[in-house]
Amino acid sequence: MNLSSHDTVAEIDYREAEKDFARLLRIDDLDQQIDDAPECVELFENILNLAVSDAYEEDTDSPEMHLFLQRVLYRINRLKLFWYDDLENYTNENSAFLFGVRTKIDSAWQGWEAQNIDTDTLRNVDVENALRERAAEDLEPDPSATGLFFRNEMSKAGYRRLLAITSLDGLVEASQLSRVIGGVGNEVQAMLTKILLEEYGGGKLARKHSTFFTAMLNEFGLNATPEAYFDIVPWKVLANINHSFTVCERKRNFLRYIGSLLYFEISVPAAFENYKNAGERLGFSQDAIGYWDVHIKEDLRHGQWMLNEVALPLIDRYRDSAWEIVWGYDQQRFLSTRASQAIAESVRHAECT
Repeated sequence: MNLSSHDTVAEIDYREAEKDFARLLRIDDLDQQIDDAPECVELFENILNLAVSDAYEEDTDSPEMHLFLQRVLYRINRLKLFWYDDLENYTNENSAFLFGVRTKIDSAWQGWEAQNIDTDTLRNVDVENALRERAAEDLEPDPSATGLFFRNEMSKAGYRRLLAITSLDGLVEASQLSRVIGGVGNEVQAMLTKILLEEYGGGKLARKHSTFFTAMLNEFGLNATPEAYFDIVPWKVLANINHSFTVCERKRNFLRYIGSLLYFEISVPAAFENYKNAGERLGFSQDAIGYWDVHIKEDLRHGQWMLNEVALPLIDRYRDSAWEIVWGYDQQRFLSTRASQAIAESVRHAECT
């Protein structure tokens, strides 16, 4: 099958292309297989190249195309985390072919996403004031249409859909943070480790935040297996998750990651308050809202720690690059808002079916 820029979205079966990619992931010694028979990846590579070009260079508005690219990228990124599954699933963890696929998607996608942030202006901001102003705004934000929908209108069916989609990240939350705390010890590293330990329940499974998420899923008879609802996750939610991998896996992006994590910790209490209020309005038990509740309480503290004990000290250490913390914050705000809107759209759809 030969593909060109004249092929339309309707003519390309991205689901089949993804299935082909999933098959490649399971091939023993994939790189050697490609060396011996390069035609085994020709179809996938042709579709991948066309999708990257159309999505990020031509800016084609195709949800199917964006979903394909983000699902492929996620499948590679998640190999950086251990899922206590079949060890053979990681046989190609260090594959040069997979590295090339990830780089091809990620570099083009990040360039495309960067257009949403005015980095030229951010290079000249007073970083400390910019972060303090943003933190104050997002700690107690004005109600958004999306937030009000979750809080006041979402039904039980919608709440189930919310849990299903967010379980992709909720069952392994804070895992990206674990990727950045290794290395030289200092006060910033110590605080990041402290936050990670709280997210992980101080080493006690019963107190780990993902355990509270599992309890919510169990309360509704939903599947608590990680990635059980991967197929219904919108591409904008996957992009949010993949972005976390991008900024945590490359040490040059460390300051952007800190800005991203700062936004998460600052904004979560207000966002999760809407979910908690929805659960209370619908008469659900504490087990059905416990994950939101524990985050509201702990992230109020984590947000202040991230601002005062992590972000601000890094300004002094990296004066010429400190603006990248604001870049990371603003980009995460954009990506999270977009993802939340996509979840709301999916929730509305679930309530109508």
